[in-house]
Amino acid sequence: MSAETLFSLASAAVTPGWLLLVFAPRWRWTARLVAPVLIPAMLAVLYVTLLIVHMPGAQGGFGSLAEVQRLFASPWLLLAGWVHYLAFDLFIGSWQVRDAQRHGIRHLLVVPCLVPTFLFGPAGLLLYFAIRTASKRRVAVDELT
Repeated sequence: MSAETLFSLASAAVTPGWLLLVFAPRWRWTARLVAPVLIPAMLAVLYVTLLIVHMPGAQGGFGSLAEVQRLFASPWLLLAGWVHYLAFDLFIGSWQVRDAQRHGIRHLLVVPCLVPTFLFGPAGLLLYFAIRTASKRRVAVDELT
């Protein structure tokens, strides 16, 4: 299977999780199992497999931006990086939904955070923190479980 095909499959694999977070956030399996565990676990298996198969002997590393650029010149390791983002962004999106439910923040306020979390990761998380702070009138993110 080509890196491009796996890219398409991995990208499509997160779609059900994101749709459940947006449209069925209170379904008991959405934010507690499907989005934070099942889909990221499948992606983690792909990620680890890509690393085991393609990392040995790869050019580059993590010591400088130039090394990371050389590392990601490999389509397979670039794909591993993409899968890393897909898994972690979905995990963070599911945390946002659970955290909002715990703190009584209306889901309609969370949905605009989920789209940028999916597309731009930390930007969506920052938006959620801003909405959470405005809603709760405090900055602390003390209940992470």
